[in-house]
Amino acid sequence: QVQLQESGPGLVKPSQTLSLTCTVSGGSITASYYAWGWIRHVPGKGLEWMGVISYDGDTYYSPSLKSRTSISRDTSKNQFSVQLSSVTPEDTAVYYCARDPNPNYSDYAEGRVPTKFDYDYWGQGTQVTVSS
Repeated sequence: QVQLQESGPGLVKPSQTLSLTCTVSGGSITASYYAWGWIRHVPGKGLEWMGVISYDGDTYYSPSLKSRTSISRDTSKNQFSVQLSSVTPEDTAVYYCARDPNPNYSDYAEGRVPTKFDYDYWGQGTQVTVSS
């Protein structure tokens, strides 16, 4: 059974960088051909896909967040992380990490935004509030 767990600060000040880590157990983030993604639930807006990192370390981002988002991984710890720079109160959300078991990397490269149905295992989510 694959399990994902988000961790990171729950409060970030405006203009700072939000950093979250997802620890994966029960499966390797380098196992072919999975993709590991970050999704957030913004109050009043619903789920918003942020980006993914592939089993071999390639990254793909949402066109709307690409300029502020960076996803990386630590294979020795079986973790992947997201950084969102220059945050504003509009970035207040519950942030989730999740696994895409059948990623279409061509679609990701073309900027296709996946839906929640593309992901099978999810973390429980972590609330991040952007406030001074």
